[in-house]
Amino acid sequence: MGCGVTFIDQDFNTRDPVHVIGAAGRVGQAVCRTLMALGATVVPVVRHPRSWQATGLPGSPRNADLLDSYGLQSVLKDALRVVSCASPHHTQAIIDSTQPDVLLVLMGDARRYLRAPDQQGLSAMEGERVLFGSGRPGVMLHTTMIYGLPIRDPVLNLLSWMRRLPLLPLPIGGRVSVQPIALYDVVRALLSALDRNWSQPAAFPIAGARALSMAEFVADVGAVAQVRVPPILPVPRWALNTLAPFHKLPFLPEFCREDVRSLGEDRAVETMTMLTRLGIRPLSVQEGLAAMLGSNTAA
Repeated sequence: MGCGVTFIDQDFNTRDPVHVIGAAGRVGQAVCRTLMALGATVVPVVRHPRSWQATGLPGSPRNADLLDSYGLQSVLKDALRVVSCASPHHTQAIIDSTQPDVLLVLMGDARRYLRAPDQQGLSAMEGERVLFGSGRPGVMLHTTMIYGLPIRDPVLNLLSWMRRLPLLPLPIGGRVSVQPIALYDVVRALLSALDRNWSQPAAFPIAGARALSMAEFVADVGAVAQVRVPPILPVPRWALNTLAPFHKLPFLPEFCREDVRSLGEDRAVETMTMLTRLGIRPLSVQEGLAAMLGSNTAA
């Protein structure tokens, strides 16, 4: 599988072009690469042309700032199908900039299902509310943690920590639950949604096959990559709250005090809707890691 995700074998309507918002991002470039491999016409929409050039993908992008409604309308004026890999915060702008019959496939965030959603979860809830309020044909797919990304991948970052540190610091001892989804499955889901007839707005989660604790996920990563897992150093909530203001430091993952509040929550989401409405049965963590790390174990 790797990070390119270009070998997806599924039927896809290549007649109508696809405008991809956030085309140069971590998910966006995988979507574009796959669409191109399937023979579809891709219209990449990016904020800066240099970011598209850095992907190495062919074609000329259309430049638009999602905060510039006039510019976005100009870029999307001929759109028939739109997939947005941008934050759900921009849902209103995308709806306002497209014709009423344009098919919209939007990425959300599964944190919207938390009892105490953080800022990303609240943004996804608001984006979903806007989509349903518009009555527009389309769907918002709320993703869990994605791995297999071309840059800043959580698994490769984790492996780097595991190789360098004598102890592996994990929030509350790795008891945090996760349900990671492979980039391969995210792209499959987005393409399947683009090829469906959504008569009314919809929203549901897309996730890996099952939820597990962060400690179990770390053990799976170590086993597949054949890397020794260091002993886990539990990081208590009070320490995470203390570190939160410094989350921009390069050696710390990004988080804030809102994230700390929801650490103990069960983050399991259902995947039956993903199967019944998109025809996607997600990979298990072991399958996804094996496909990803086959070419990355030396990374």
